[in-house]
Amino acid sequence: MLVALAANIVIAAAKAVGGLLSGSPALLSEAAHSVADSINELFLLTALHRSRRPADRRHPFGYGKERYFWSLLAAVGIFVMGGCFSFYQGYHALVDDKGETPSGYTVGLIVLAVALVAEGSSLLRALHQLHGQKGSGEDPAVRTVVAEDSTAVLGVLLAMAGMVLHLITGEVAWEAGASFGIGLLLVYVAYRLGAEARVRLVGESVEPELRGRIAALLDAQPEIDNVAQLLTMRLGLDSALIAARIDLVPGLDSEEIELICVRIKRSVVRTWPEADHVFLDITEAPSEAPSDGSSATSSDAPSDAPSQVPSNVAPETGQDAAPTLRRT
Repeated sequence: MLVALAANIVIAAAKAVGGLLSGSPALLSEAAHSVADSINELFLLTALHRSRRPADRRHPFGYGKERYFWSLLAAVGIFVMGGCFSFYQGYHALVDDKGETPSGYTVGLIVLAVALVAEGSSLLRALHQLHGQKGSGEDPAVRTVVAEDSTAVLGVLLAMAGMVLHLITGEVAWEAGASFGIGLLLVYVAYRLGAEARVRLVGESVEPELRGRIAALLDAQPEIDNVAQLLTMRLGLDSALIAARIDLVPGLDSEEIELICVRIKRSVVRTWPEADHVFLDITEAPSEAPSDGSSATSSDAPSDAPSQVPSNVAPETGQDAAPTLRRT
């Protein structure tokens, strides 16, 4: 990301100078594109710093979702500063066809050629990180950099094509079309990044495969008679919340239940370290509970249940928290 930020700052300055010298709307659109990318990468660096803060009293589940919030801001920045400005440049070129100089276009094409090399190098580095580091594919910062660098390469190619065709034919419509194309490209990327960030901010369950393995581990415990409900939610790249309503086999006393819950909780965390918040709700609720994603509490159990059972065993925090007893 630091490489991409440094490249974009230099390229944005070069494109702006070339665009002002040539009067090229396509080159000015690309300058706005690079400025938007630079600001957005500053957002993402802020996200990386803030999301690593440890949990505290006000945020007991940590700050992992900071990445998704700042990724959403980056998407808005791409749309406003990049896409909208590109549309304006395309429209302005059509209604006010003047100010271009052939000598300036030569400088502009040289700037774009250098930008193509720089953006391509940044894209290759981001792709290497995406495929070479485990978990990078889920990192909104890495995904945003890959999306920005990909659109930057395509945007440079569109701008170069528009400028060359404008010089050859003398028709500014080619360059205006390139500006509109760059704008559409940026709007599409902004929409995709914003949609992904929204899903994560609202609250997304873990992958179906992982949820199935967690359910299988719980079902395999000899003390568990039935897993009535399993709720999961991603709290960050390496953090997830697991909440399960389970029905234990009959005949267990409260002390046994406490030890069983602690052991199951530790087994889940040991198998999947990202499941760092595990809650077990011991209940006699029927098995036809809602599927993952809906809410339910132990109050749904029959009010005349005869046994006392522990509820809401605390998550793994380095200490074994004893469950409280109540009737369900």
